[in-house]
Amino acid sequence: MLRRSLITCLGSFSILFAACSGPPVTDSDHGSSPVSPVGSWRAVLASPGGDLPFRLEIEDGEDGLQARAVTGEEALPFSAVTWQGDSVTLEFAWYDSEITARLSGDGETLIGEWRKTVPAGNSRLPFEAFRGDDRRFLSLSEAGLVGGDSAALPSVEGNWAVEFTDDSGTEAARGEFHQQGARVDGTFLTATGDYRFLQGTYEEGLLRLSTFDGAHAFLFHAQSQGDGTLNGDFWSRDTYHATWEARRVPSAAEAPIPDAWSLVGLTHEDARFAFEFPDLQGRKVSLADERFDGKVVLVNIFGSWCPNCNDEAPLLARWDRRFRDDGLEIVGLAYEFSGDAARDGALVERFAERHGIEYPLLLAGTSDKAAAAKTLPDLSAVVAFPTSVFIDRNGKVRRIHSGFSGPGTGAPYQELIAEFENLLAELLSETQG
Repeated sequence: MLRRSLITCLGSFSILFAACSGPPVTDSDHGSSPVSPVGSWRAVLASPGGDLPFRLEIEDGEDGLQARAVTGEEALPFSAVTWQGDSVTLEFAWYDSEITARLSGDGETLIGEWRKTVPAGNSRLPFEAFRGDDRRFLSLSEAGLVGGDSAALPSVEGNWAVEFTDDSGTEAARGEFHQQGARVDGTFLTATGDYRFLQGTYEEGLLRLSTFDGAHAFLFHAQSQGDGTLNGDFWSRDTYHATWEARRVPSAAEAPIPDAWSLVGLTHEDARFAFEFPDLQGRKVSLADERFDGKVVLVNIFGSWCPNCNDEAPLLARWDRRFRDDGLEIVGLAYEFSGDAARDGALVERFAERHGIEYPLLLAGTSDKAAAAKTLPDLSAVVAFPTSVFIDRNGKVRRIHSGFSGPGTGAPYQELIAEFENLLAELLSETQG
């Protein structure tokens, strides 16, 4: 798998905002008129591949300022907004991520940076935002870019067989794009998840797509070729780069990706699975505990930092409440960045609060997939966050699903929800024996 498979892990976010603090700043050039960051902004991160835009909306709420990052149909709330003097801080607390910026004297520009904690330390990108500009990408001439062969490919609407390549190998994906005029919305699906909601433009033979969700900053460029294919680049955050090629196919079925139900197996023949890790209070929890005896158990291998895990979490919380009395137990095994129990535990607690999770969450290890697999020797590998292990009332593993296709994928998201619910219903209908 490519190193970037760490992305296959992003929910439906409840629109909750935190209040801001701090007084408004007064612009000396405008007398006593207050200068406020409230408004709609064209926000831009300076990716190594060029401008990575998204829409930023800041508004007054009953309890203070509220903000959200918007890409297509998705509006992701920041967990907190702080305005002090001429400085604004926008937090995604659940991802240990924030934008800090200063508001210009005329109130028309924000300039600062985005910072996010990653396993290697901090990822940073310069940030700038322009009030009232509703464009996503600038025109090619303004951006200093060259298009492709638009005559050979007048539109990118439809399904695409895609191959991403970096220095660790190649990975198959499927692109699903919808185009109206120059605007393009869509996503890429892989064996273990998706790239969430992407939005951009296709103009003069150049496709540009971007998304920002607080955890990831993705930028895609691709030029149309004379044979109707696409050839381009993918940048993630401040360091990662891959190339990609795509060819249009008549249907999704003709852009197959590996089956997420078949990527991980068991290391022994008796279909048993075991774990023992501390919960957030430091108490050891084991699958051998009495609470799991005779129950259907869904073990969810996740990270609070993972957007696809956040996509899946509200569903797990809902299934826990819906099926608990029928004999379902859900337990989450958290693999976090630092390995520091206090720090990682605080992030997992935020994750639980955000999604209304009542089932136990255990601190199992760090986010490196090879290291995670060593903590779960009954599995042949851990190839994605999240991974869901379904165990029947007799304690035997029935199925293992790697990754999660989130709401940005449309029909695959709904189909996967139905698969999970049908499997749970089947297991719960069985008796122990």
